[in-house]
Amino acid sequence: MTDVLMYADTLRSPDLRHIISIPIGDAFPFVERDGKPTAFVHAVEEPRVRALGGIDVVTYGELGLAELTEQGFSYHAARIELLVRACRHAGITEATVPEDFPLGAAERLRREGIAVIPDTALFAQRRRAKSPGEIEGVRRAQAATIRAMTAIRDGARAGGDVSSESLRAAARRATADDSVIPEYMIVAHGAQAASVHDEGTGPIAPGECIVVDLGLRDVESGCWSDMTRTFCIGTPPQELVDYHAACMEVHEKVVPLIRPGFSAAELHRLSDEIIAAHDYPTILTAGAGISEGYFHTLGHGVGLEIHEGPSLAPNGESLVAGDIITIEPGIYRAGFGGCRIEDLILVTEDGYENLTDFPYEL
Repeated sequence: MTDVLMYADTLRSPDLRHIISIPIGDAFPFVERDGKPTAFVHAVEEPRVRALGGIDVVTYGELGLAELTEQGFSYHAARIELLVRACRHAGITEATVPEDFPLGAAERLRREGIAVIPDTALFAQRRRAKSPGEIEGVRRAQAATIRAMTAIRDGARAGGDVSSESLRAAARRATADDSVIPEYMIVAHGAQAASVHDEGTGPIAPGECIVVDLGLRDVESGCWSDMTRTFCIGTPPQELVDYHAACMEVHEKVVPLIRPGFSAAELHRLSDEIIAAHDYPTILTAGAGISEGYFHTLGHGVGLEIHEGPSLAPNGESLVAGDIITIEPGIYRAGFGGCRIEDLILVTEDGYENLTDFPYEL
């Protein structure tokens, strides 16, 4: 069995937060030796980590923190020394680490004869099946996102001086009482929407497409939501209506197929075929370098990161129970804008649950 080593804080490391589900702001060593998990933490964190259950805890005091302090070790030097001692305490001589393992820490460990080997795929796979706490965190974040989307839709309907900025402000007000962080709020209109990740700026005119893509993060769990709808003030142009119809056909035909074991690559292929049948360029018909039509993949995983595994791409893997994925077909044209419709889906033991309860209408 591969030994695992992480050295990070749980606010910024999704790999460690998946195991230690509480916020800890300072980096600390975590090891799995022969499958047995041990966290090496400051004494102030010991009760909270023990309360999680199933994780052995060794305090810095047991590793000789007082001795290092007396010897005049700086804060950073002491923590790196404690990392080395944690590995020796656990009997680690070679370990698999995440790709973002700190370079300085890795170099010190290697000088001490402890091999660290990055393995991106291993850690991505470990987080695929979400824990119950993560699923509830995504639900809370998505519920707040639906409130934000409602505020944006209603703000557009109300008319007056409508802008990307005013609609984002309305969304923030609508979620002010939620324990969420509104980190990702695209309200792109007209030609801006064709770039997919343009945040959107300025006044919104009648007849323009308005692509609203929201990602909010639940404070308690650290988990994300993700949701997109496309709106139009007034009568939508026929081109936008046609884009919308093609995207909705993808949802209607692809979502019912979601279940454990189904190929994410096949889901993308089916979405590609549907949109290509409407005579728009797609990745599989026109190549991955296209800049108009359906030029991105069908979706991605969501959890402790807003973009994580699995990838619903032409080379995507099979789904597993506990995956949370997006289904987000989109069609775009430079100078005009585009349409994207995104739902967040939980893969269950025997199918799926759509976590996005919101109308699709333009």
